[in-house]
Amino acid sequence: MKIAVIETGGKQYLVSEGKRLRIEKLEEKDGAKIKFDYVLLIADEDKVEIGSPYLKGKHVEGEAVKTARTRKIVVFHYHSKTRYRKKNTHRQFYTDIKITKI
Repeated sequence: MKIAVIETGGKQYLVSEGKRLRIEKLEEKDGAKIKFDYVLLIADEDKVEIGSPYLKGKHVEGEAVKTARTRKIVVFHYHSKTRYRKKNTHRQFYTDIKITKI
């Protein structure tokens, strides 16, 4: 089983072929092929390649399954004893990815 560590959206993800994950929004359309060039590690059953910081010439391919928004969260600021209350909400965009090839 082949695994890799990729970086996208300022975060690192441990992926394997066929795995689905939710990452920060990408500008790709649904069904588009995506190539992740920032690969930090690729490990096979007996061989491990580690980049410093990235592996040159290696990439991970995936497919954009869906782009949507998360559930609404409430952002509430409160200071006691000063009548300070602010309520706001936020919905983050995300992209569901299916890893097709390492």
